[in-house]
Amino acid sequence: AAYGLFALMALSALAIAFGAFYRFSTIAFFLSFSYVELIDVSYYLNHYYFVSLVSGLMIFLPANRALAIDIKLGLAKPSKQVSAIAINLVKFQLAMVYLFAGIAKLNADWLFHAMPLAIWLPAQDHLPLIGWLFDFPATAYVFSWAGAIYDLVVAFFLLWNRTRWIAYAAVVVFHLLTWSLFQIGMFPFIMIASTLIFFSPEFHERIQQFLIPQRQPSRNNSKNKMQRWVYVPIIVFVGFQLVFPFRHLLYSGNPFWHEQGYRFGWRVMLMEKAGYAQFHVHDSKGRVIDVQNSDFLTPVQEKMMSTQPDLMLQFAHFLTSLHQSNGIEVTGVFADVYVTYNGRGSQLFIDPTVDLASLSDSWKDKSWILPLETDS
Repeated sequence: AAYGLFALMALSALAIAFGAFYRFSTIAFFLSFSYVELIDVSYYLNHYYFVSLVSGLMIFLPANRALAIDIKLGLAKPSKQVSAIAINLVKFQLAMVYLFAGIAKLNADWLFHAMPLAIWLPAQDHLPLIGWLFDFPATAYVFSWAGAIYDLVVAFFLLWNRTRWIAYAAVVVFHLLTWSLFQIGMFPFIMIASTLIFFSPEFHERIQQFLIPQRQPSRNNSKNKMQRWVYVPIIVFVGFQLVFPFRHLLYSGNPFWHEQGYRFGWRVMLMEKAGYAQFHVHDSKGRVIDVQNSDFLTPVQEKMMSTQPDLMLQFAHFLTSLHQSNGIEVTGVFADVYVTYNGRGSQLFIDPTVDLASLSDSWKDKSWILPLETDS
């Protein structure tokens, strides 16, 4: 079944590229990709979230009106015009990635301690040409400040015709550099290609004519007015994207430490965090069972669980159900968890006297998370 799911994802992506059965293909890709993304929380990434959002948007966009198989099949009418909102929604989503990534970098660790780049960059000193620069502490500071400034302003410069080419050159350099330094898959190339949407229609027409010389489709003189009800879901979507990344403000303390409201907030590669978690299952006979996490979790799952409190709750509930199914009456699940964050010394992360099995995960503040003692 898993092979079939990935085959569906690949075929639907190919169909989207050729404009074949566009609506069905975009829906199939959106559902299959999002399912694979969400099936394991330990693999959640902003990069995957971005692909899900854009593919979801594309379901409603008329992206099969030129150079599309659907036109030849009579499933779509050729047109050189689409509503500006269709293009601006994609621009907006791209701008949100950059802007919120920049806002998230406005913290003391990133700006004044060059963390976590001060940890990561020296490990890349083997790279040709520029590797020797990473041994200098100043390099981490330069990269930190340059990264913050880039994320905060690049979308605005892409919107302005006079600075668009300079901004796009910065996009290419930035993403190729991050791709060479870090293991982040296809995301840099997705952003490099997607950012071309900021260029003018004439620019894209010249590319099309160069790649596939053909007679241009007849111009549709209609004004492509959208019905008023369409603006309602657009406003809801835009409002959600503007507000949701700020939900961490509902919680006290350092969001990089407690990670409440952290996911899907465009906080990209902003911390180096590692943890050790020892779970203890107590039963009605007074026995204490020490859990070997690797017996139940993959290495990635164990690594993520050891620093993320909601995953600790999930694991505690799993342990309760597992032992009860084996005839053991569980009276509590406790954990000794130590976490190190951005080069700080390891410290106790959660209250070891709290029965995790008695708690339920919610949007409420997790008071059993201990505060960061050495916050900067």
